[in-house]
Amino acid sequence: MKLMMTTLLAALVLAGCATPPPIDESRLPATPTAFKAGQDSAAVADGRWAVVPPADAEPRGDWWLAFADAQLNDLEQRALRNNTDLQSAAARLAQARALSRSADADRLPQVGANAGAYRGTTAGQGPAVTPLYRAGLSASWEADLSGRLSQASRAARLDTQAREALLQSTRLMVQADVAQTYLSLRFTDQERRLVRDTVAAYRETLALTQRRYQAGDVAELDLARVQAEVASTEAEAVALDRRRAQLENALAVLLGEPASGFSLPETQDLSALPAIPAGLPSAVLARRPDVAAAQRSLLAAQARVGVAQAAWFPSLTLTATGGYASPELSDVFKWSARAWSVDALLSLPLFDGGRRKAGIESAQAGLDLAMADYRQQLLQALREVEDSLSGLQLLSRQAEVQAQAVASASRATALSDSRYRNGFISQLDLLDARRSELRNRRVALQVQAEQYQATVGLVRALGGGWTPAG
Repeated sequence: MKLMMTTLLAALVLAGCATPPPIDESRLPATPTAFKAGQDSAAVADGRWAVVPPADAEPRGDWWLAFADAQLNDLEQRALRNNTDLQSAAARLAQARALSRSADADRLPQVGANAGAYRGTTAGQGPAVTPLYRAGLSASWEADLSGRLSQASRAARLDTQAREALLQSTRLMVQADVAQTYLSLRFTDQERRLVRDTVAAYRETLALTQRRYQAGDVAELDLARVQAEVASTEAEAVALDRRRAQLENALAVLLGEPASGFSLPETQDLSALPAIPAGLPSAVLARRPDVAAAQRSLLAAQARVGVAQAAWFPSLTLTATGGYASPELSDVFKWSARAWSVDALLSLPLFDGGRRKAGIESAQAGLDLAMADYRQQLLQALREVEDSLSGLQLLSRQAEVQAQAVASASRATALSDSRYRNGFISQLDLLDARRSELRNRRVALQVQAEQYQATVGLVRALGGGWTPAG
């Protein structure tokens, strides 16, 4: 007994060494105090940097309501109910929660009932065959001397939290994809209408040119040019019809609905672009669920290093059994047939051919991989926000300049049409003016569409909404 207590004490002392290595904070990514876009470059360079703790549990709100579009609101709700990516992420989270409960169960006593019958010979009693019937209860519990079970349980809980964050990330991704696809479809509707209106104007010019050709005022070359322009513009309208059909089908998949039965009526209504407040702090990145998931995966990898280290230390298992045993089935449950035992098993690994060392090296490599993934995730998040912010600023300037181009092109078309009808310029000059106006108007629409896309992209990059409160 004294030897056993000495060995147990030594095991407890050794178990204190089975702690996972601390995370080297110098290798962790940090976030700037402010984003570069829209800031004074010197101020950003002189700003302090700090590691931001995860805040993915903060609410994000229904950020798409800022677009004030009832159709978009309905589509977002339908996607949240039926999107298959969300259903898959929810199922993976349920699996992670079950694994976490399983890891927790390993730390609790295990109790079971047993019953059996035995028939055979007994050593030293000759060839006589004797039966033995038994029934009883057994209980076992492994003392977590090295912290192996607690570290495994902690790793499982962190994996579950990472899955919860990934579910939120998938939800945000689906919301953003629905908004971007819907807005793309709406701007495609506007571009289709613009091209169809241009086709109608070209047809008027074609009709006028045909009358003038029949009257002998213009050559057949002028008529052929207008006919070619009408056909070319009609082909662009058909291409836009094809693009709209593809966007509509993509939207159906995001909603978890069959594309064959889904349709969205054409409309020209589009809400104003939501305003973005100035001075967004970089700390809002802490709400990004993918960043939080990467951080928790890092902590889980750290805990698994502790699990691998604990394999070197002793394990103590306490076992107790109690019940009845008798050679006669009718006597099994008599008081005189009772039996019990209490065991304590202390095991210590001595040689395993390098298996435990390899396990520690593998766990350490997993920790290094999780560190690199976490750093990459945060750097990518910073890049996405900077891209969206700078894109919105430059797109705003581009939209202003493009609006001037549209106004000038529209004026040039009006003047060219008047001069052509009065015979002062050729029909080729009028076509060039209209072609230029159409091109500039389409570019203006595309720039506006990119502004909306960049706004949704910023929401996604920030983890939802404009402020940490969502």
